[in-house]
Amino acid sequence: MVDAIVYALAKDQALAEIIRAQREERVPMLDYADLSGTDLHNTDLSGGNIREANLSESDLRGAYICGAYLRKANLSGANLRGADLSKAVLIGVNLIGANLRGASLRAADLRATDLCGVNLSGADLTAANLVEADLIDADLSRADLATADLQGANLSGARLGGADLSRANLTRTILKRADSPGLI
Repeated sequence: MVDAIVYALAKDQALAEIIRAQREERVPMLDYADLSGTDLHNTDLSGGNIREANLSESDLRGAYICGAYLRKANLSGANLRGADLSKAVLIGVNLIGANLRGASLRAADLRATDLCGVNLSGADLTAANLVEADLIDADLSRADLATADLQGANLSGARLGGADLSRANLTRTILKRADSPGLI
């Protein structure tokens, strides 16, 4: 029997914290919050502490999450289409089944993150840290990976059509079965 995870902030408490933080013009403190299945599209969570929070199946379309600390958060199945996660720390985040189409992850820290099968088509990953990231079967078509650090990343089976990998660090990067028509 698996023990259920107990979150420090229930959904209603977490939503109240977001509203308070916006009113007080400060970053939200959402460590260990349960926001699963919540509609947070276009919400400003920039700079927030969102460590080990549960945002699975949440609607974060167009959300502003720039510079947030999301280490070990659960974003499985979340819709992050067009979200701004520039300079966010996403180490160890669960993004399985997430939609990051057209999202901005400029200079985001995604070291050793599982991005298997994730939709990153058209995403901006310029200067992102993807060292040892797992991108097996990810959709990176038309993604901007210019100057990204992909050392030791696994892109086996990834779709890279039209992706920009100019000046990216591809040292020890695995590209087996990667689909790369029109790669820049």
